[in-house]
Amino acid sequence: MHPETASDPPLTVPAAPVAPPAAARWAWGVAAATGVVSAVALAMAWQAQNRLNSLEQELVRRQAASQGLAESARGAAKHTEDQVRDLAAKLALAEARLAEVALQRGQLEDLLSSLSRSREENVVGDLEASLRVATQQSALVGSTEPLLTALRQGEERLQRFKQPRLEGVRRALLRDLDRVKAASTIDAATLALRLDEVARLVDDLPLLNEPHLAVRPVATPPARPASEPDDAWLRWRHWVQVRAGDVWREAKDLVRVTRIDNPDAMLRSPEQTFFLRENLKLRLLNARLALLSRQFDTARSDLEAALRLIHRHADTRQRRTQTAIELMTQVLLQAKPQPLPRPDDSLAALAALGTVR
Repeated sequence: MHPETASDPPLTVPAAPVAPPAAARWAWGVAAATGVVSAVALAMAWQAQNRLNSLEQELVRRQAASQGLAESARGAAKHTEDQVRDLAAKLALAEARLAEVALQRGQLEDLLSSLSRSREENVVGDLEASLRVATQQSALVGSTEPLLTALRQGEERLQRFKQPRLEGVRRALLRDLDRVKAASTIDAATLALRLDEVARLVDDLPLLNEPHLAVRPVATPPARPASEPDDAWLRWRHWVQVRAGDVWREAKDLVRVTRIDNPDAMLRSPEQTFFLRENLKLRLLNARLALLSRQFDTARSDLEAALRLIHRHADTRQRRTQTAIELMTQVLLQAKPQPLPRPDDSLAALAALGTVR
């Protein structure tokens, strides 16, 4: 391009060709569509940007929240891990203690079983020993009371023990208890009391060599009739009658006729009479001791000897003598040895239980 000069004529711009109306409209339409599309695109881009920003913000927020949750989760996981570790340690300790308790329980069960067997053996041994001792005591004292006491105590002990294996022993104890109750024994204490009564009668026992005067009634003056005059003559006559009666009775007592079956008994001196009574007391004392010691043959021998002494030297017509003879005869008839019952069923049941065990 060259610079303009003054001499050059002005240029004239040729007019642009006018587009036909259809093409202009199309261009305007395209331009308008392009603008609309651009506007829409801009709007969508702006909206997308806004959404992207909001998404970014939401993502950042969520990421921050996720990080906080992750931190919390890591803390919780660590705490949980610590708790699990503690729980595992506690569980291991509990398992160890459980194993120890199980071992102790087994040992305790074995100990209880051993104690139960030992207790049962002790009960059986005590029952057998008590029954044997009670049997010996009953034989010594001649009474079933020691055996009855031992059987009752054994039955009550087994009833409290409540062991099924000992039920047979308990039934055997009940059978022996009924049999011992039904048995009759000699009451040595009562017989000894009767002999004591006879011993008290010995000092006053009337002997044949001693005079026994009959009890004379007291003389009472005869009643005088109311019409009889009370004078000195009648009083003197009554006094003479009373004195004459006394003299007559004294005279009759000077002579006494008695039948003597044993002349030797009449010839005993007072010193011999004393020793006779003491010998009779000794016989009764020996019989009493023999009864209490269950020596019935010795007791019967002494009683028979005492009865012979009384029949030979005492006056059997007197009431005191008859009482002594009656008491001694009763003791002699009852002093017979009788077999005492034994707890055979109980001892057999205890022996069988020991054999089974």
